Amino acid sequence: MLRRQFHRAGASALGLLLLATYQQAQALSLGDLSSADASSGLKAALGKGAEAAVALLGQQDGFLGNPKVRIGLPGYLDDAAKLMKTFGQGKRIDELVTSINRAAETAVPMGKDLLVNAVQTMSVTDAKNILTGGDTSVTTFFADKTRLPLGERFLPVVNQATEKVGLTQTYNAFASKAANFGVVKKEDANLGQYVTGKTLDGLYLMIGEEEKKIRQDSVGSGSAIIQKVFGAMR
Repeated sequence: MLRRQFHRAGASALGLLLLATYQQAQALSLGDLSSADASSGLKAALGKGAEAAVALLGQQDGFLGNPKVRIGLPGYLDDAAKLMKTFGQGKRIDELVTSINRAAETAVPMGKDLLVNAVQTMSVTDAKNILTGGDTSVTTFFADKTRLPLGERFLPVVNQATEKVGLTQTYNAFASKAANFGVVKKEDANLGQYVTGKTLDGLYLMIGEEEKKIRQDSVGSGSAIIQKVFGAMR
């Protein structure tokens, strides 16, 4: 009697377990991910994306040789630079553009730990928002979490690099006057701040690009949890 009751209870428990497993599998196939899956998958994907972006940008020509993130002179000053080239100032302009891109390439690797920390401390809400958000959700996440501290870390590096070519003061004086006439944004009137801002923009853009690649090729990412999360969302 007791043995029959035990077997019935065991069969009932096993049935419930199988049912729960089936329901979980069915939910996953529809993209209804658990909070743990969403969080783990996103952390793995964004960690890979951030590291790939830093490696890509933090090398020679990472900015200068990439049209998507190459930093030129802002607005009206770019037009003025073209005019200056016609008066024999082309070499100095090229030196400035090269130096600001080299500054960006030097600064980016110094932010890797802050990017990694942002991923590691991501909340479940952050993960869900990114998974269900649009194409800019990754950029928005990193910008909200790291733009201020990264900017503070990058600025001294950028200033040191751009001052080597001796055009920083000339740029600031000229851009400040241009800003008063509305042809240059006020935040772009300081060379160091302008380059730092563009460095951050380029970094977040490339992290987003890398994350898109992982979404599109979750198998190629080499991570089981990434395959589970992004594969379920297709």
